Order: sequence, then structure tokens, then C-alpha cells
Amino acid sequence: MISRRDFLQVSMAASALVGASGFGNWAKLAAQQALTQDQLLEFDTFGNVSLIHITDIHAQLKPVYFREPEINIGVGANKGKVPHITGADFRKAYGIEDGSPLDYALTYEDFSSLAKEYGRVGGLDRVATVVNAIRADRPDAILLDGGDTWHGSYTCYHTEGQDMVNVMNALKPDAMTFHWEFTLGQDRVRELVGGLPFAALGQNIFDAEWDEPSEEFADYQFFERGGAKIAVIGQAFPYMPIANPGWMFPDFSFGIRDERMQEVVNEVRGQGADLVVILSHNGFDVDKQMASRVEGIDVILSGHTHDAVPEPVLVGETIIVASGSNGKFVSRVDLDVRDGRMMGFRHKLIPIFSDVIEPDKDMTALIDAQRAPYEDAMAEVIGTTQDTLYRRGNFNGTWDDVICDALLSERDAEIAMSPGVRWGPSLIPGQDITREDIWNVTSMSYPEVYRNEMTGEFLKVILEDVADNIFNPNPYYQQGGDMVRIGGMGFAVDVSKPQGERISEMTLLSTGEPIDAARNYVVAGWASVNEGTEGPPVWDVLENHIRKMGTVTAPGHDNVKVTGV
Repeated sequence: MISRRDFLQVSMAASALVGASGFGNWAKLAAQQALTQDQLLEFDTFGNVSLIHITDIHAQLKPVYFREPEINIGVGANKGKVPHITGADFRKAYGIEDGSPLDYALTYEDFSSLAKEYGRVGGLDRVATVVNAIRADRPDAILLDGGDTWHGSYTCYHTEGQDMVNVMNALKPDAMTFHWEFTLGQDRVRELVGGLPFAALGQNIFDAEWDEPSEEFADYQFFERGGAKIAVIGQAFPYMPIANPGWMFPDFSFGIRDERMQEVVNEVRGQGADLVVILSHNGFDVDKQMASRVEGIDVILSGHTHDAVPEPVLVGETIIVASGSNGKFVSRVDLDVRDGRMMGFRHKLIPIFSDVIEPDKDMTALIDAQRAPYEDAMAEVIGTTQDTLYRRGNFNGTWDDVICDALLSERDAEIAMSPGVRWGPSLIPGQDITREDIWNVTSMSYPEVYRNEMTGEFLKVILEDVADNIFNPNPYYQQGGDMVRIGGMGFAVDVSKPQGERISEMTLLSTGEPIDAARNYVVAGWASVNEGTEGPPVWDVLENHIRKMGTVTAPGHDNVKVTGV
């Protein structure tokens, strides 16, 4: 008798062979260069249940450029595994032709020239077109938002998330979960969540005082679709008070809580759930580990780490789907659910090529209305860029190099530190840099640029701590984003070493001298999680710097030596 895992593996293989709904033929189609909207949306409808997944939009209402990571290192059991392969290795793994639209959408090499050929990606009016097309084919499809939605832009900051709430409400999701939303502050989150016309989910969101599940967020939501009973369980970002300022949401605690997740899965199964879906903001590697520990999960819709994975990854009997970020992709998953279990599936990661997909006119009008009061301020040109400006990757991106240079010069510092956040669109050579572009890579509710003295010893402690958040071989201890970006200082990192032994060769670039553990250095940085941090907002510091430069050059700093990969 075939096991369920073997059956799902056969299902995955079949999914890769069934017309345009599988990635095998989809890659060949995309290699033909000329794409149409019909080709992007083509799907061989399957089974009786459809899921639509979007995640990590980061308040990007309009089409953008977004360069995928060049460096995405996996450690421990995840070394060399999806999503920790990039560039040519990624294309080889999925049969993607060099120079094709999927090369542009999913890898980083030759990004600027491919961007000029294929144009921008995303735009929630284009996402609306895709969602509406799926609903036309499968009217009862379940649309799920993985979080990091109410954060990351000029208008989102100035409306305290209201612009995104208005637009997402029009898109009509069935449920969402959360991360950066909480940095609006707990009072604002309560206000917005209280008015949502869909489910706000998080089985791991607890009342901090009573250490019990919060009554303000549901553990799960049931849906009846295609004769099946589907339970969608929410999993908010587990490490909120570590990665973000806990003082902004003191009434809540988080955590992975996989023991409780097992209890909730058992509970919904006991209530007759035929399909169990986790709407997660754990991050891909954490989701893989959770899938190996919690029994009874059919599907995990993964968010947080911004991975765009063309095919689901199978862990035990659980499929994990990752749908990218910034509105760049929409995932459709069709499932055959019968006799109380998932019997098979088909999946398609749909890239939102904004020049190919016709925008939904009603959504365009709504988006423009949200932006109208701020359009003049956002559109002001501050400078131009000679190089590609991007952020995503384990170590410094060119956008962060420019930010670090701004911190050094505008705050008269020896060393600069910029957080390793994953959000922020890219710019291509020759593009104007507008105020909106600056806010897209700096917008947050704790933007103050501090100027402090730190000893060399303390700087090493910071680097070691952040490195362990990324390169600890146990995914449950990977609590950060990417590596903190450093300006004015070089260092080496051995990702294979244990905590406290990864960082070496720390050097002050202005003098070439080794960092002295006992000496104080003037350090400028931003996004401190400490309450009461003082300093000008980072967007003003960066704008002043770019105005002085006029034309930005950012060939990339070569100040980090990586070994142990």
C-alpha cells in the first residue's frame, strides 16, 4: 500500500507535469519571453478547494522593482536546501532559462538589464486582477494574507496603516496574521483589528499578564468549501519583543508555541476538520521544523523570510508554500480534499508582472485615493542613482551601503549600523530617487538615528548576537532578519562556528587599524528597540545625504568576509 507521504510526492511530481499549472511547463512557457495575462493566469483547475496566498506586502500599493537575494545561507540541516540556493543554482534546480521572465522574477543576476526588459512587478491593482480571475474560476477560493501588510511606506506611516486596511478590505481576504503591524502600537492594532471584516488569527498571541491566549485574536477560522471543512490556524511572528520594540505592545506575548499548536490542530481535527492550513509568519526554516514536530498539518502558507519558492516543499505529510514579498507573487493552491484528508494538490506561483497584467480599475481608483493627499510630497525627486540599489541578502546591500554612508557623514560617526530588515524595493541605474523611494526603505515607527559611544568589545557582542540569530543551526533560535549592515568597519564571519566565535578581524576602515576592545567608538544607527531613543528620523538623514550627493553611486562595500559556507 502506498503511504500518504509517497502519495503526496507522486502528487508533487504530477503537479510539475500538468500543463501550465505545474512549474515544469511553466518554466518552459516563461522561457518563450513573450508573456500574456492569460498565460500567467492559466491553471488546470483541480480538486474541490482553492487557497490563494499573499504575504509580506509591506504596504507596496504600486508596482516596484525588487531584486531577489544574492546570498541566502542555510546552516545545519538546511544548508544548501531550498530556499537557501540562489542565482544559477536556483535556475538549475527549477529548469529556468537564463534571461527569461522567471530568471528576472526569481533570481538576481543581470537584474538591472532584465528589469528594463520586463518592467516592474506587483501593484495591488494587478494582484486584484489575479485574485478576481482565480475567484471567477473557483468562486469559493479562500484568500489568506500572511502579514507584514500594514507597514513599510510613506502613506502607511502617515495613515497609521489605514491606507492598507482600506485597500485590503476591498480585496476581501478571508483571514490574516501579523508581525510588523504591531509596531503601530497596541492601541492602534486593537482599533484596526476590531474593524476588520475578516478573521484576525494568531494561536500564539497571548495576553502577557495572564499568560493565556488573547481573546482579541482567534486561534483559527473554519470554512466550508467544496463539501470539505477547512480549518485555517494563525501563527503570528514568534519573536516580536526580540526583533521589534516590546514596549510598543506590552499587553501581548508571542513565541512559537508548537506544543499549543499541536493542541489546536488536535482541537480542529476533533471538530471535523478535513484540511488543516497554517497561515504562518514564522519564516521558512521555522515552518519546516514546526511541520516536523506538529502532526496533522496539511498545508503551511509561509511568510516572514520573503522567500519565493516555485514548488511546495514537502516535510513529512505537510506541504509548505512560500509566496515572496512586496506584492510580487500570488500563490494558488488547488487541493483534492475528501474522506477527511488531503489526497493531492496543484500549485502555481504567479509572478505579478505589472506590464502584463491589466490593473483592476476599481482597485486602481481606490489606491490612488489613498495616495492623493501625499502624492506631491512623495513624488519630489531628491537625487538619481547610477547603480542598482537593493537590500535583500544576508549581508550588506547597496541601499544599506548608502544608508550607512549617510549615517557616517550626517551624524559624524566612525561606525554605522543599519538593521538587516528584508523589506524595501529596489531601484535600477538611471532612476530618479524620490522621497517615496527613501521612505520605502526606511519607514517605521521607531526611526530615530542615535549617536552613541560603544566599546570595541560591545560591538563584537552585537555582531555575535545578530549572527547567532541568523546562523544558529536550530531554526527556532533564528530570531532576526538578515545581518546588521555595517559602515566604517570591516569584519569576518565564519557561519560554521558556534555562538560567540563567529566574528573576527574587526577593522576600522578609516585607519585600517584593528578594533580595540577597550576603546570607545562613535557609532550611529537606527531602529533601536530601546524606548526613549533620541535623534533625527532616518528618512531625513538619508534625504539630506542624497541631496548633497545628487547622483548616488553604490558599487557595493566589500567590508565583510564570509567563510564556513
